[in-house]
Amino acid sequence: MTRSDPVISCRNVWKIFGPRPMDALAQLRADPQARPDRHVTAVHDVTLDIMPGEMLVVMGLSGSGKSTLVRCLSRLNEITAGEILIEGRDIGKMSESELIDLRRRKMGMVFQSFGLLPNRNALENVAFPLEMRGQSRASRIARAREMLALVGLKGRESYFPRELSGGQQQRVGIARSLAVEPDIWFLDEPFSALDPLIRREMQDEFLRLKAILKKTIIFITHDFDEALRLADRIAIMKDGRVEQCDTPDRIVLEPATEYVARFTAEIDRARVIHASGLAEPLTGRSAEGPALPGGQTLREMARHLVADRRDWIPVADAQGRTTGVLERARALDILLGEHV
Repeated sequence: MTRSDPVISCRNVWKIFGPRPMDALAQLRADPQARPDRHVTAVHDVTLDIMPGEMLVVMGLSGSGKSTLVRCLSRLNEITAGEILIEGRDIGKMSESELIDLRRRKMGMVFQSFGLLPNRNALENVAFPLEMRGQSRASRIARAREMLALVGLKGRESYFPRELSGGQQQRVGIARSLAVEPDIWFLDEPFSALDPLIRREMQDEFLRLKAILKKTIIFITHDFDEALRLADRIAIMKDGRVEQCDTPDRIVLEPATEYVARFTAEIDRARVIHASGLAEPLTGRSAEGPALPGGQTLREMARHLVADRRDWIPVADAQGRTTGVLERARALDILLGEHV
């Protein structure tokens, strides 16, 4: 496997709940508008790839299928049809022992409910999956201390869950999932039970960890602001289907369906769209003078856009290389709230 190969590949994945799901699937394939009796189509013919080091945020309203899809990716739910590959291996064909080993060695999971063991302190909770793996006490305790320090809980090792705030409990849950050094990290609405201030702090912490650890992350949320803040790409789901899977910039600029457009209608696009997302190819255009950093949003560079009188402004990547040019008039239209 190379860095250009997907870590996870879904191919035409279906998950149908109810009796005789294959009969319901045949009915749906024959008539996409059919509604098989006593069946729920939780995942509807989903195809997508997730790349190494990427954070894919899966979002949608309650009942959209986002949690079911992620449970299928880890084979906590068996799929009705299709194929899911983890690093090129079909997890549907794995034996139970192979699947257990994959989860123990490759996957970390954090759910909305913290799931901490009440009779164990923070250090013991974080060390628990390593104990299940059979590691020595000394090595698992050392690893647990390291992970608690990473999430900002150094000094809280001996605290029991009842002695920790909700945000601190969530950090213990995150530390526990990281203890096994997963390559793939599944997070199902991990911050939704937290109050807004703690939630924002946890998002900041999560972005810090993401930058340090370079994990491949699948993060579920129903909060579009949270998705915009965290995601490399966003998959928006409705009725089990992925309506659009794209970068935040493209979803806001070019919603693929009316449903996605409604999600983005009230968003301040200037704080979402980056210079790189709005840049056009250099072909035939001047790229002289100082460049804008592609990673900044239009809101962050508002003063520069207002002061700079060039019609086309160069845009550079993190290494300072010019990658395109930004049409100043279009950027100002977005910044001032006009329609593109």
